[in-house]
Amino acid sequence: MATVHLRPVERLVFFTDAVVAIAMTLLILPLLESVTDAAKEGLDTAGYLRAHDGQLVAFALSFVIIAAFWRSHDRLFEHVEKQDGVLLRLNVAWMFTIVWLPVATALIGALETDRLQLAVYIGTMLATSLIALSMRWWLGRRPALVGPGFAATASALTAPGVSTGLFALALVLAVTVPGLQFWSLLVLLLEPLVAAALRRVRHP
Repeated sequence: MATVHLRPVERLVFFTDAVVAIAMTLLILPLLESVTDAAKEGLDTAGYLRAHDGQLVAFALSFVIIAAFWRSHDRLFEHVEKQDGVLLRLNVAWMFTIVWLPVATALIGALETDRLQLAVYIGTMLATSLIALSMRWWLGRRPALVGPGFAATASALTAPGVSTGLFALALVLAVTVPGLQFWSLLVLLLEPLVAAALRRVRHP
């Protein structure tokens, strides 16, 4: 059997942190452009806030969600010591979804909201969550990549699995329930309750 070459994970983590920071910064660019446009149109501050309320909400929401994704990634990689090819490719795919999210966010407010826009925006978050879940699953199967403090049990997948399921539910609700739109993401607030309930079922 061929020996799998494992590399230290530090450079991958540093690079990922930089990509996330850039993605969060890019979220503000459409708002800066809209301020310039508002000045040319002669709008005052109140008029600008009314005209671009959707963009402002999308910016704040995307910023918070990217921060939450990064924090989850940071907690996961606290226990990772090595990387293999699979983990590298999954992490690159995760970064791709993070970098794409500012584009999906820019669509909001700039274009009329429709089902495809909702699918692109929430679907991007679902993809990010699904890839994060895949990384967590892969690390559980590869003890050579992690330190002694890593939880490799099936129950450790509960929280990320619930988050992924709720993103999928939010996507379905957004594209099927008229008028709900981005409010469907409020189902994510149920994650601690659902995860706790599943843990009680597994370990009564």
